[in-house]
Amino acid sequence: MFYDPRTEPHGLAHSPLNALVVPRPIGWITTLNRAGTANLGPYSFFNLVSGYPPVVIFSSGPRKDSQTNAEETGEFVYNMATWELREVMNASSADFGAAESEPEKLGLEMVPSLKVKPPRVKRSPVHFECIYMKTVDLTAADGTKNRSSIVVGQVVGIHIDDSLITDGMVDITRARPIARLGYMDYCVVDEVFEMMRPESPEAAVAAAKKAIPTPSS
Repeated sequence: MFYDPRTEPHGLAHSPLNALVVPRPIGWITTLNRAGTANLGPYSFFNLVSGYPPVVIFSSGPRKDSQTNAEETGEFVYNMATWELREVMNASSADFGAAESEPEKLGLEMVPSLKVKPPRVKRSPVHFECIYMKTVDLTAADGTKNRSSIVVGQVVGIHIDDSLITDGMVDITRARPIARLGYMDYCVVDEVFEMMRPESPEAAVAAAKKAIPTPSS
């Protein structure tokens, strides 16, 4: 099938778009509002976009409390969502009021951060403490304003549970992070495989020829 998402219906029971860009890491974002109340919400449009210095983004559409708080207070925290925390992560997506604290309502224990004011989810094995950099408003090719904006933050502190580290490397299968698929589906990272980059263009070509089946005559 083919369709132009700008003008043509896809003809399926549900939009296939989010089911085609998968898996998407979940940005479980902690912020504080101006009154100091902790907000916690999950975002499936989240990723690391730079390593040096480390920069992360999350997209809020339409505007939600996490975006407003990050812009107004200048800080946020990423907490890794894991298999163990899947139910409470999902519960934190409910439409609580801006003055309500999801961690408090859900009975989720939080711990202080070191470089920023928003707290961290204690049971999460990984946290990024972030300083808000800017918000990028999205505009379509025809000039129409998109309902989504991209919130950009620089990572200024990284917490890793020591239980994840083996021989100087992170064994992510011990954390069992979850990721968003399409519809209401998720997946869990509990198995990985390794592939080394080709040593040269010639090696890359040889590997590709070996992997791609030869068309039958």
